[in-house]
Amino acid sequence: MTDLLLTPKAFWRRRVLGPFTDLPSPLAGRTVLITGASSGIGEATARAVAARGAHALLVARRAEELDRVRAEIEADGGVATAYTCDLTDTASVDALIATLLAEHGVVDMLVNNAGRSIRRSLEYSYDRIHDFERTMAINYFGPVRLILGLMPAMREQRFGHVVNIVTWGVQIKAPRFAAYIASKTALDTFSRIAGREAYADNVTFTNLRLSLVRTDMITTVEAYEKAPAKSPQQAAALVVRALEDRPLTISTTVGNVSEVLNLVAPRLMDWVAATASRRFPDSAAARGEGR
Repeated sequence: MTDLLLTPKAFWRRRVLGPFTDLPSPLAGRTVLITGASSGIGEATARAVAARGAHALLVARRAEELDRVRAEIEADGGVATAYTCDLTDTASVDALIATLLAEHGVVDMLVNNAGRSIRRSLEYSYDRIHDFERTMAINYFGPVRLILGLMPAMREQRFGHVVNIVTWGVQIKAPRFAAYIASKTALDTFSRIAGREAYADNVTFTNLRLSLVRTDMITTVEAYEKAPAKSPQQAAALVVRALEDRPLTISTTVGNVSEVLNLVAPRLMDWVAATASRRFPDSAAARGEGR
């Protein structure tokens, strides 16, 4: 894992002062909005930021699970507020943004974690355009709506940070993940451009290109049963680092090497990817069996 281009303050705090002082977390006193906070990476992140003194704003569709996470954070001495929202519904997101701005004035930090993954070859997707539409709805349009709604207040106060949970797939370009990786790549690229436009206002972005994480998203995929994967807590630790240090990107060595090879030897990488993908065929569900 590498992180690139820490802000000067982050470099000073972590690299220079860090070894000699016990500084409080930069998250202390901040409002941090986490989507998909009812389970997995989102839940682990909410617990971690609350433990560092942030006010965790929890967003998800499942009200009961969301209230459970909120209650457990409060029982541990943290501060959390839960908001039920369907991020694929424009009216629901607009209402959420209005409520957040009315209650908090500004959301200091946003973690776009909620998402959907689909592993299905194009061979089985010719009549399934809805796979692409629904992944774009939650993985791209939902986060963009939140960013556009919350960014003006961030820019006005001259501070804000957005962490996008994307995937190492934006670098690797793995077969069978066209819908998922395309939606995450769109968010990755949008945020790089938004970060350049808002940089002078001290509003920054981190694209966290995670490898596999052992959450509900991958437990139904047979190919992942024995694959190495991070725990939600390990992933949350990277999210916290992204929030505290505000690097441009956090990625993996495998992802970085793949990105370079895709540029310098694209046809070789096509062959490698095609050969490797044949070892892990589509699941029965992806093939439409038993539907």
